[in-house]
This record gives sequence, C-alpha cells and structure tokens, in this order.
Amino acid sequence: MGKQMPETATTYLTHFLQKCGGYGVLDGGFATELERLGADLNDPLWSAKCLLTSPHLVRRVHLDYLDAGANIISTASYQATLQGFEAKGFSRDESEDLLTKSVQIAIEARDIYLERCTKDSWDFTETGAGSRRPVLIAASIGSYGAYLADGSEYSGEYGESVTLETLKNFHRRRVQILANAGADLIAFETIPNKLEAQAYAELLDEEGIEIPAWFSFNSKDGINVVSGDSISDCASIADASKQVVAVGINCTPPRYIHGLILSIQEVTDKPIVVYPNSGETYDGVTKQWLKSDGMIGEDFVSYVRKWKEAGASLFGGCCRTTPNTIRGIAKALSSKTF
Repeated sequence: MGKQMPETATTYLTHFLQKCGGYGVLDGGFATELERLGADLNDPLWSAKCLLTSPHLVRRVHLDYLDAGANIISTASYQATLQGFEAKGFSRDESEDLLTKSVQIAIEARDIYLERCTKDSWDFTETGAGSRRPVLIAASIGSYGAYLADGSEYSGEYGESVTLETLKNFHRRRVQILANAGADLIAFETIPNKLEAQAYAELLDEEGIEIPAWFSFNSKDGINVVSGDSISDCASIADASKQVVAVGINCTPPRYIHGLILSIQEVTDKPIVVYPNSGETYDGVTKQWLKSDGMIGEDFVSYVRKWKEAGASLFGGCCRTTPNTIRGIAKALSSKTF
C-alpha cells in the first residue's frame, strides 16, 4: 500500500472497507502476546522495548494477527517516543530510526503474509480463485500519558502545566517520522481528553500530513472520555479534521461500547472503529490488570453483531485480547448468518 494514496483521505478508508466487504478487522493486544512469547516488558518503553531487544517477536505477533484474520495491523510504537528512547541513552538519530523500524517490521510481516497467501492459496473467493485481501498498516501513536508510564492515559489528568502547545511539541516529530515511514495511516490511540485530540488535529494540519488517521478515545463510564470530557465534543474534533477518516473507542470495557457508538454517530458520519480491552481494569499504580465484571473471550465476540448493527465498521481488540479474540471477530463478521 505505502504512502501514495490513489484517493483523497476522505474516501480512502471507505474504499478499503468496500474491498473488505463493508467491515475491517483490526489486531488485538500486543504486549500480552509479546509476554506470552517470552518478552520481559517491565520497562517504561513497554512493548516498544522489543523494537530494541527482540524485533523477531514483534514480527511474529503481527503475523499471528494476520493469520487470525486481521486486515489492519498496528505498529509496536504505541509507547515508542523520541523522549523515551533518549531517556534510555539513545541519540536523536537512533531514536528516530527505532520509530521507523516499527513500521518496517510491520511491512515485513505483511509482505511475508501476502506471499504465503499467494503461494498456499489460503484465501479464496466464492469462485475458488485465490485472493489477496487488502492489509493496511496503522502507525500507532499513544498519548502523552502513555509516555509518562504513570497510568495517566487512563485518567487524562496531565496537570495545568501541560498545554496545547506542550502536547503539540511533544508529538510533532514522532508524527512526522511515522507519517513518512511507509505506513498507510496513523492511529492516534487511547486519547484521554479533548486537549490532546485538538493537539493531534492541529498537528495533522500544520505539518501537512498526507496519510489519513483515526482518532480513538478511551472511556471508563460509557458516557465521557476518561478525563470527563464529553465523547461528543471529542468526536466532533475528529469529525472536523479532513485527515481523520475514522473515529472511535479503544481500551475501554466492552460493556460500554454500544452506547459510545451511538454517541459518536450523533456528531459524525465517518466510519467508527471499536477495539475494546478484555473488560479487565488497569491499575496505573501497581501496573497490573485487575478482574472486573467485564467480558472476556467468547462473550466479547458475541457483542460484535450488536456493535455492527449500531453503526461500527472497524472491529478489533486492545489490552489483554489475543489472536483467538480476533479470529472469533473475523469469523463472526464473515459468517453468512451475521
């Protein structure tokens, strides 16, 4: 796919969804899978640590999600920031190369997967002919709170000293690098407040970013984003940006998704993306996931039909979801009885 877009940003994702049958399947939790494969992520860089220590595991996780049915995979750059890498002793050039590497690894995984599909004819059309389903690469950008690694992306409380300009200056170079690294779009994820959404929107405009983006917010009450800002106000910022081609919710308990889809639909006609977490709750102090009354596994997948009927068109998982979750989503969406 790459950087060159045959359509405008507005129609780009719409055309992609048409090629995929009207819906898209995202990948799921990244850190959970890296840890399952043996990675130690007890580090402020979190999953981005593996860009340094074990890029082969990052590629493996991408391939596992592609094999499960995902046709949009996100790079391992959610917690990869220039500031975070430099705090580890890397130079600015080395830090920028690591950001670029996150996209390159995802591209490698896509190339391997598509070559496999062609060789082994894994995907078939109804006529029996081999098909290459489209696969997009989303460059993941986590919030300022994700860089702080103090759980503030789950509260949106940055303090009065953090202004719109603070956030724009923090994200600017990372956005530039990832936009030019070969990804198909940028995924601004787990946005916890209206201020950061506004910062992203202004950056896309100021920097003349040519690839499309989506904005995805997180909520802990099903009404507002985690800071307490209205989901409608936040979604309206995304709707007003010409480069934003989808808006939605991630890292939020599944039980809240349906109502949030309806709220977002009131302020935008853009495609809605949903990728909830497993339903567990993250404790930013202990850095552990705690059991709650959310839904995990098969119950998660059973709600996809409801979300699709409510108006969502892009579906995946966030923290603590697995390739099995994504396989279930892909199977449910492709079912003739869905």
